[in-house]
Amino acid sequence: MKHTDADYTGRPVDRAGRKSTLSMFMIMLGFTFFSASMWVGQQLAAGLDWWGFVWALIIGGLILAAYTGDLGYIGAERGLSLDMLARKSFGSKGSWLPSAMISFTQIGWFGVGLAMFAIPVAKELMGLDVTPDFMPWQGYVLVAVAGILMTASAYFGIKSLTIVSYIAVPAVAILGTVAMIMAINRGDAGLVEQFAKGTKDLGIIAGAGLVVGSFVSGGTATPNFTRFAKSGKVGLIVTIIAFFVGNSLMFLFGAVSSIYAGGNDIFEVMLNLNLFYIAVLVLGLNIWTTNDNALYTAGLGLSNIFGLSKKTMVLISGLIGTVAAVWLYWNFCGWLNVLNCTLPPVGIILIISYFCDRKGYLDGSLSDKTVNWWAVAGVVCGAVVANLVKWGFPAINGMAVAALIYAIGRVCGKK
Repeated sequence: MKHTDADYTGRPVDRAGRKSTLSMFMIMLGFTFFSASMWVGQQLAAGLDWWGFVWALIIGGLILAAYTGDLGYIGAERGLSLDMLARKSFGSKGSWLPSAMISFTQIGWFGVGLAMFAIPVAKELMGLDVTPDFMPWQGYVLVAVAGILMTASAYFGIKSLTIVSYIAVPAVAILGTVAMIMAINRGDAGLVEQFAKGTKDLGIIAGAGLVVGSFVSGGTATPNFTRFAKSGKVGLIVTIIAFFVGNSLMFLFGAVSSIYAGGNDIFEVMLNLNLFYIAVLVLGLNIWTTNDNALYTAGLGLSNIFGLSKKTMVLISGLIGTVAAVWLYWNFCGWLNVLNCTLPPVGIILIISYFCDRKGYLDGSLSDKTVNWWAVAGVVCGAVVANLVKWGFPAINGMAVAALIYAIGRVCGKK
């Protein structure tokens, strides 16, 4: 019996592998349900009043939606993953650079996500003393159990990711929204009045920059999931809606948590409302939906580099992320934020390459180079600029430089 790869690791997704629009919407919403975005919501609430907060979400959301929407479209239209798109724009071996960058970053966030679940549960529900220098054995058990479960869902691929998303997305959205409304009702001021309190020292543009930076790196992996959509149009629409709805909910959860309960996220709000077990459920499902997507992406990327199966690389990635989770949480978040600026240059080159050579992508006539050094140079220079230039939006600065260098390379290549 012929073995079929349901995840289409090294080939385009055909018509038989495409999923319903509802399934794609659930997968993409789950992808954007990212607990770290709640921290950004807390920063936005501290620095902006209500209308400043809303405008920051709209402006940042539009930029993020434009970037991820384009990637969602090209992934769905041709059924190609990020790594297969990179083989066309960066070359067969040049694609190892973006594959390594996305894999390394996603393994890191996977580990951080595990600790984001285990440490609050160990502290708040088990009453354990957790510090950067000490983690009780029970905390490591929580990390291990969560790591095994989340690795398993990524191991079984897109089918498993779909099932988890169908369970987690409605649960997190409904329970989180109910808890947020309960917190507002228990407060002594309305939402607008509560947002007005404190020192408001963050500009709307700076706030929009935080919104963009919150998920622009993870959003680069959008083609890995939208390639299963029915069409490019569906991939575009579900991505834009999911990023607006999913991200906005996470920012709201974080903002309301901060101004009404003084906590870091909706988990602490639920604890203050005595919703202990629901808090654990929501926190776990919220992290799970993003973590299994992150590990799935890492597996695809490492498979492109080493030529081993996606499942094998998911297991290796999950093991590394689980073992290093607590260390990553306390020591690596800053470095991960640096790495976040390195991925948008990859995405913009994928987008430019696709729309400039769309016919070749669609009919399969576009051949792979070994290495496209202009694409590699664009990513390296774009990443440097994104991290060092403080003016404007770091991600957009990096994309602009990468696009310019790649465009120069295309012009030079035609002469």
